[in-house]
Amino acid sequence: MDKFLAQLRAAAEPTRLRLLALCARGAFCVTDLCEVLGQSQPRLSRHLKLLVEAGLLERVPEGANAYFQVPASAGLVHQLLARLPEEDQMLAADRRQAARLAAERAREASDSFRRHGADWDEMRALGLPAEAIEAALLAALPEKPGRVLDIGTGTGRLLELLAGRAEAALGVDASRDMLALARARLTERGLGGHCAVRQADMYRLPLPDAGFDVVALQMVLHYAEDPAAALAEAARVLRPDGLLLVVDLAAHERGELLEHHAHRWPGFDDAGMAGWLGASGCAGLPPVEIGGPLAVRLWPARRMPGAVAAVPALTF
Repeated sequence: MDKFLAQLRAAAEPTRLRLLALCARGAFCVTDLCEVLGQSQPRLSRHLKLLVEAGLLERVPEGANAYFQVPASAGLVHQLLARLPEEDQMLAADRRQAARLAAERAREASDSFRRHGADWDEMRALGLPAEAIEAALLAALPEKPGRVLDIGTGTGRLLELLAGRAEAALGVDASRDMLALARARLTERGLGGHCAVRQADMYRLPLPDAGFDVVALQMVLHYAEDPAAALAEAARVLRPDGLLLVVDLAAHERGELLEHHAHRWPGFDDAGMAGWLGASGCAGLPPVEIGGPLAVRLWPARRMPGAVAAVPALTF
């Protein structure tokens, strides 16, 4: 009861309710929240501290910045927000400002990628059949996939596709520029309630064991120095009998991709992938091939109950 009362007291203030309403729609840093609400950083920082201490918001560090979002466990937030009038002029103005800011952030991130020559849409750059790949991945998922982790989320496209099906979807990526684009796009589309992104190294995921029902690595492993270690870490955060989905290039002889696109591996064959999956404690299922200029394969696997990965999980 004490915790419940503390949460009610923390939420019972106009600015803090506005903050909860915004952060339920997406993740925002303090600078963004200051711009949307038109209040000073010291004032908002005090409100955010109270909300985090009460468990109504979570603070996710990212480099020199930090983002605030409603944690999946904070059901009280959604119950409170459901009682707020949609037609409230102040809340409506906040939503408009947040949508404008998200659109600006998405444009800035896209422009930054283009200015610096970063090819953030690899499937388009390689002429791969993006729609067919997405369809195959979605077909491999259960109707209700539960909690989903997308490792190497990039622009957050998979999160966007799963927003209406997953209980919750988290995307991780090492690139802050990628995350800026993904976060802005998700917020702009109003998907922040069920989807979130955060910065993480795929070899050292800051996530608990067995916390996800589905883990996906889409077009990620051909960049990995150590695919076996990446798969072992993905398996660590997957619950027993959970589904691991690896989508990547099949073995090819296009040497220019290693030189010009920084690929570490010239695709993968079934035998090698099966060995890595087995070592990570997963049992492979029949792979699926998606044709195109470069063959792409989907390797599904199930985490075996009681299995221990041959490549040790890293500590934090």
